[in-house]
Amino acid sequence: MAELAEAAGITVRTLRFYRERKLLPPPRREGRIAWYTEHHLARLRTIAALLERGHTLGGIAELLAAFESGRDVGEVLGLADALPMPWPQETPVKLTPQELADYFTGEVTPENLAASLDLGYLAVDGDDFVHVSRRLLDASRELVGKGVPLSAVLAAGRELRQHMDAVSETFTRLVRTHVLADAIARAAAGDGPTADEAAHITKTLETLRQNAKSIVDAELSLSLDRHIRAELEKWIDRPPSGRAGEDAGGQTGDQAGGQVTEAGG
Repeated sequence: MAELAEAAGITVRTLRFYRERKLLPPPRREGRIAWYTEHHLARLRTIAALLERGHTLGGIAELLAAFESGRDVGEVLGLADALPMPWPQETPVKLTPQELADYFTGEVTPENLAASLDLGYLAVDGDDFVHVSRRLLDASRELVGKGVPLSAVLAAGRELRQHMDAVSETFTRLVRTHVLADAIARAAAGDGPTADEAAHITKTLETLRQNAKSIVDAELSLSLDRHIRAELEKWIDRPPSGRAGEDAGGQTGDQAGGQVTEAGG
């Protein structure tokens, strides 16, 4: 609970209050241990965002209850059309423990499982696991098959997560500043988007999302080209053995030439 409160930027007392008001689902328990997940953190961030927009805790509870029961949130908010949330584009994969072990033979250790769960790559679904992304799963298996330890793949994933969050923040800032500034200002004044505006914003965001992915892919490709070329140049320029300029007997070219000259003289 303390870790979740710290990640959400609230106090443990506030977190307990939210739980008492049924604003937060209970954690998964294993004995005396309570496990909170990214879903709990996302819920707390949603609550914070709604409070900043002037909603009361009672109204937030109604919104969350509507969402969980399948009611239309736009209806509860009194909006004719609500902006749709971005949909995930990665395909999750459900795996039995044996299937997961088969993917990474000999690498599914308690430490690697804990790291995968902590990163959010894996989630527990009853007796099975759910991997968040088919592409990440297959790429990880390919790396492990090439001899990279799964622990190293997960460590690299954690490092990349930080870089990708920074990249996403860059594009989000561009959109927020140059595309959605007017809509955000009207929303702050209490004017929600019309149906046409909502459709336009949704289409614009999806276009920008695809553009961002293209830019990141191109920049990564160029960066890999530079680094691979530099590594190849190092390998090509490196002498096979001994010091540069030495012959097989360990003599330099000048020394060998001098002996030949003396012998010839």
